[in-house]
Amino acid sequence: MKWRTTIYVILLVSLAVVKALPRSYQEIEGRNSIGQRFSQLQENNFKAMAVIMFAQYVQGGTFGRAVKMAEDVTALAKSCAAADSASPDCLKPLHRIFLDTICQEENLPTFTDCCAKEDPERNDCFLSLKNSSRGLISPFERPNAEAACKNHSQHQDSLTGYFIYEVSRRHPFLYAPTILSVALRYDEMMRNCCGRAEDPARDLEECFRRQPIKEDGLRQEHTCGILKKFGERTIKALKLVQISQKFPKADFGTVHKLVTAVAAMHEACCRGDMLDCMHNREEILHYVCTNQASISSKIKKCCEKPLLQRSECIVNAENDDRPADLSPHVREFIEDKGICERFAQEKDQHLARFLYEYSRRHPEFSAQMLLRIGKGYEDLLKECCKSASPVACCRRGEEELKKHIYETESVMKTSCDIYKEKGDYYFQNELLLSFTKKMPQLTSAELIKFTKQMTTIGSKCCQLSQDKLLPCAEENLDLVLGEICTRHLSNPINPGVCHCCSSSYALRRPCMGKLELDENYVPLSLTPGLFTFHEDLCTTEEEKLQHKKQEMLINLIKHKPQISQEQLTSVTAAFTAMRERCCKEESPEACFGKE
Repeated sequence: MKWRTTIYVILLVSLAVVKALPRSYQEIEGRNSIGQRFSQLQENNFKAMAVIMFAQYVQGGTFGRAVKMAEDVTALAKSCAAADSASPDCLKPLHRIFLDTICQEENLPTFTDCCAKEDPERNDCFLSLKNSSRGLISPFERPNAEAACKNHSQHQDSLTGYFIYEVSRRHPFLYAPTILSVALRYDEMMRNCCGRAEDPARDLEECFRRQPIKEDGLRQEHTCGILKKFGERTIKALKLVQISQKFPKADFGTVHKLVTAVAAMHEACCRGDMLDCMHNREEILHYVCTNQASISSKIKKCCEKPLLQRSECIVNAENDDRPADLSPHVREFIEDKGICERFAQEKDQHLARFLYEYSRRHPEFSAQMLLRIGKGYEDLLKECCKSASPVACCRRGEEELKKHIYETESVMKTSCDIYKEKGDYYFQNELLLSFTKKMPQLTSAELIKFTKQMTTIGSKCCQLSQDKLLPCAEENLDLVLGEICTRHLSNPINPGVCHCCSSSYALRRPCMGKLELDENYVPLSLTPGLFTFHEDLCTTEEEKLQHKKQEMLINLIKHKPQISQEQLTSVTAAFTAMRERCCKEESPEACFGKE
């Protein structure tokens, strides 16, 4: 199979004009039989998608097994397309055919329980077994440059196919189009770097280092987590906000179409139906680029790119300029005497219009903050439409809105002020102090990892202008909180975290912020091994020393959760003095033991 050719064919394929975007999973499923999808994609493309799907489901399987299952399904698809067959196998939904194929394979005991279930429970069971933990499969290591180039020149096509398989099984939630984009970048890197091999003046290893392979599996897994936990309505609201901010000139009808189509795409992608996932994304991109004159003036260059590169380009494109005649306020949603009647008759449509109008006016707000504003507006109408004077009641809600905006901006400004004052290490220590009290059940490694990610957000976002700060900080922080909630789902942390992770997506960040000491936590006992220090504490490598200090800080808080700032300062000073004294001794180990 010519893998490289396959990728370029998918990149350059052009679709027929799309008259209407997909509206729902049911409509999508009814539209595409396996024979139809085979005809649309053609044999090599269909098989590439099949390898990705099987590698993502059967992560522990070999490359040969993934290719064999892909060939079996491709053979069925080819026969269904040729005969336009009405046989039961040809009429099955695509994802069911793929799962049937896995269940018919021998020596796959991991899937025995799932295969005993009926769809859709079977599909949910298979999805629950997808594991994106880094420990499951060893990381994809960068090859020795010289050996890689030799292998690439001899086995170019099979090497690209093997790379697709390896990326797919390590990133089971990564969308198929993204994997193909990564494979294309990998192939380009190999050709560009290996083309320099004959020039001894060019550093081959440096070339490989300078062209990292970007992966956005975490963001896609995060979206699927939101969809699974909070449902379609929340995903639609989130996409409505994001699309309205990016395309403020687009009318409500266009934005509504895009929101519905993007939500349907995520349903297919998160369900594991990568063929429909890819097809839906193609349709959305085609629609946006065909209608770009009425959607955005900032995506012209993106729409000139090959198909697989368009999506990332559009997502990263800057927001379009707001229409010149756009009024700064949306007073009609508060002062209009007919708002309660509209709210009663078409609740979701009315709220969607409010969110659209408010979001397109405020690109400086984060998507999560705009969702909170939308939730506040909904709660306001529920309360005020029961009162004798709804308009007067709604006006009082404006003060609450101003208060929430001020509080959110103040939290972010205060955090950035602390970051700028203390720097990375001490800012992370402040976060460790807070989060160890909130979530003492997390391991030291987990607490250090999550707070390190938050510190990186500070370094990235706190240098931005005020109009960019909130979207950068809260939207990146939302990814970290999503990881914490995923960790909670697999191994519950505590009731407070459970409440924040499950009650409301929009309120998740402020909810986590308000968590304090976990009163039900039983502190660590003071055992001889809890604060034992060794000679390696005298290391001159600052990063290792900081890590050891942070582990000690976590253990101290887990032992004394209610420790005051004065006590903590005193202990820190005593520790520093002890380290300086013992590291000057002839036998630091003996000194640490005595101390």
